[in-house]
Amino acid sequence: MTISQPEPRTTGTAKSRLRQELREFLMSRRARLSPADVGLPDGGARRRTPGLRREEVAVLAGVGASWYQWLEQGRDITVSPQVLDAVARVLRLDGPERRHLYVLAGLNPPLPESDYGTDYLCDGLHRLIDGWMPYPAHIMDTYWNIVSYNDAASLVMGFRPECVKNGLAMFFTDTVYRSRSANWEDNAGRVVAQFRAAWSEHPDDEGFQVVIDELAAQSTEFTELWARRDVLSGGQLVKEMEHPLVGTLFFESTHLRVPARPDLTIVMHNPVPETGTAAKVERLVSPEGRRGGMFLAG
Repeated sequence: MTISQPEPRTTGTAKSRLRQELREFLMSRRARLSPADVGLPDGGARRRTPGLRREEVAVLAGVGASWYQWLEQGRDITVSPQVLDAVARVLRLDGPERRHLYVLAGLNPPLPESDYGTDYLCDGLHRLIDGWMPYPAHIMDTYWNIVSYNDAASLVMGFRPECVKNGLAMFFTDTVYRSRSANWEDNAGRVVAQFRAAWSEHPDDEGFQVVIDELAAQSTEFTELWARRDVLSGGQLVKEMEHPLVGTLFFESTHLRVPARPDLTIVMHNPVPETGTAAKVERLVSPEGRRGGMFLAG
């Protein structure tokens, strides 16, 4: 089935809609705050408008009252990220609201920040990859360190506790994984280009440089590919695996992101249709196949 793309709206209609949404969004965020919430006296007088006044937001954000009024009216004015951040701080916008404000004001939104407190969500992601059985799946952090993987990733691709640390390093240096990756050469350049794209989202994060330096010291193949400076968005790769028990397997490997946990990437492997992969994998993860895999590993 082909996924059709929606018809683009006219520029004038889109701008008008965004300006109206910006106005109503800022008004609604002002209305939910009282002067006392931001350390201002209420004056004891009855306020005609619930919440903060425009002038109060402007003073607290360090901008002119007229400028803030024009912003809320959606006028065509110059807006900087610094000023939007000041307004977001005064209105106590959370991460998604701050990004929404950027979009409505016509700026590229900042990268989302991870909510590390969502333990239930993290547990849910573990349940997700376990529920993906009998097919391989794993979870990586920002630097492609492997956080978790299901049993199929171990049985099919050779993930093992002693070798599973960083996904990029494993791709280049783990002998078991490389022995099973039949189209390793075809995918190597794409994998490195995807890692560079991930790095480009966090150019000041030294954690990426640690991975790069450590892997460069171990793999000249990686060093040569990294020097090409190719960039490729994470999406899908077709992996051809040669398993010693069940033979050739073909998977579509897909990177999935969860907005509430942007520091994590879920990598799910789906059998390519009409290749016999699904039946082979189901046989491999069966109790009999697991016993054969344990014998092979030993």
